[in-house]
Amino acid sequence: MKSSNDLRTLLRSVDHKSYPAYKSLGGSWQFPLYTLVIDHVQGDPFASPSSLHAEIPLARAGFPEEYFEKDCMRIALQDFLTRQLAKQFENYNFKAKGSGKSGLLSISRCGQEVLERSACQITADKLIVRFHVGFPAFGRTINAGELEKILFEFLPRCMESSLYFQKLDKQKVQQTVFLAEDQEEIRHLLRQKNLVAFLANGSVLPRKSGISELPMKDCVPFTSPESMQQTLVLPHRGSITGMAIPQGITLIVGGGYHGKSTLLEAIQSGIYNHIAGDGREYVITDDTAVKLRAEDGRCVRNVDISLFINDLPNGKDTTAFSTEDASGSTSQAAAVVESIEAGARLFLIDEDTSATNFMVRDDFMQQVISRKKEPITPFIERVGELYKKTGISTIMVAGSSGAFFYIADHILQMDCYRTRDITASVKALCAQRPAPATTALHFPEMLCINSMNSASSKDARSPQIRFARVLPEYRRTDHPHRGGRGNMGHGNPSAGKYEHMKVKSSGLESFSLDKETVNVRYLEQLTDNEQVTALAYLLRFGLEQVSGGRKTVQESVQLIMDTLREKGWQAFCSSYIPCGLATPRVQELFACINRFRG
Repeated sequence: MKSSNDLRTLLRSVDHKSYPAYKSLGGSWQFPLYTLVIDHVQGDPFASPSSLHAEIPLARAGFPEEYFEKDCMRIALQDFLTRQLAKQFENYNFKAKGSGKSGLLSISRCGQEVLERSACQITADKLIVRFHVGFPAFGRTINAGELEKILFEFLPRCMESSLYFQKLDKQKVQQTVFLAEDQEEIRHLLRQKNLVAFLANGSVLPRKSGISELPMKDCVPFTSPESMQQTLVLPHRGSITGMAIPQGITLIVGGGYHGKSTLLEAIQSGIYNHIAGDGREYVITDDTAVKLRAEDGRCVRNVDISLFINDLPNGKDTTAFSTEDASGSTSQAAAVVESIEAGARLFLIDEDTSATNFMVRDDFMQQVISRKKEPITPFIERVGELYKKTGISTIMVAGSSGAFFYIADHILQMDCYRTRDITASVKALCAQRPAPATTALHFPEMLCINSMNSASSKDARSPQIRFARVLPEYRRTDHPHRGGRGNMGHGNPSAGKYEHMKVKSSGLESFSLDKETVNVRYLEQLTDNEQVTALAYLLRFGLEQVSGGRKTVQESVQLIMDTLREKGWQAFCSSYIPCGLATPRVQELFACINRFRG
């Protein structure tokens, strides 16, 4: 391997040459403390910055082995190191001068959630960090002196200050990995105690603003109703007390602006671990939970929505329903079935973002429009049987219909941002009133294969897929792509067409593969732009590699996630692994496949 001195010599030889001469710097270079690899050199100073990574022998980095022996601890440590390097980069960003992106130093910008990212990776023998550097130039003429500052002064200082255990605050490192282990223990206890969520007393649920995920200052801290309070014992924190939400149907009610949606949003965010100081460190939710909502205009492919919609006036088959422009009710019905297919054990619903005719029909409406004339069986008539026959729980914010009180197992009232358990008093009122019709005339046979409860804790942490299927059973395969471009689920006559598809993501709104756009705006549990980019890579791989033979959607997703777990991001990237990928959940991968119109 060439040395850093060789790199310095080569760098000086290209000084003042045309910008493309920078490409000769590509390759691996041995520095005293690490190996620097220049993966990709930008085409000009105004293009996306160059991609580099550094490899540090794990023994030299010096972190105790017990800090990354568990996946949750390893991911938390990687997240911590990414944040440390990002702070160091801020001190040197654009200190090297030039035009365009000259002097840029950047790595993933982490939010409040702890995600596994390509930016930092701990393997069996090394620590790898991936980042971007804007190679300096004046106009389009190489400024080698400024790049020499970056590579030989700025980078070594940043690396040494942020990636070596001896240079870090050891107590903060320890607290980071211990918090992750405590959070994972709560997830284990949820399964063990048949709970779907836990919110610790003292948690800060509101966020600073609509555009900031930082905790709100001077807000009312969360306190559990005494009737739902439980104390959990964690390996490092010790005893922690909070609200434990059992499996079943839980209703959240209350007046406007009293905190109903804030509570639900905290629960839906609890599928991720959060960093210390976020306020939601000990708000933990079943990590298969899916937020359901209406999504007018989305495409639906070959989904059995007959559980909710039958006997359409146009005679359209709802056991294998397809449309390019779903209504609110059909989109939400499809989302329920697709989430069952994706292994969800908990549905999260806010009435405000749901289709009213999908959720409930009151008695007066049923008298005016008879059941024979209404193709929709509302969610209220299915939710109880969904739990009884498949074990899928529901937490729902409701504010317009009292019919949900009759089918709820637990009813929480938000009163001036404080949580009260009003189940007993509401059930007493229900006993004094005639119950509305909340049971469907017919419920299809269900098959639920749910091995999560018996899975080992290690399996539960890994991205294994647990399936629940709706009967009458059908083997749903992905819809053939138009124009003979190949498909997932059928024979692929166009193998090789997808490998070099251009990937582009637009924040949390959408991503595109060449000209095909996948809208992810309403996948509310996506929390980071890098997850969206990663989904594009996974879908592209699926189109290219998983398309042979006849596979169900579950089989396709299983193969994609198995490949990611066993081979890492290298299997999805043609030349090098970029900085800027964050591992998404299985549920979001299912959702993207289901929304792909290609």
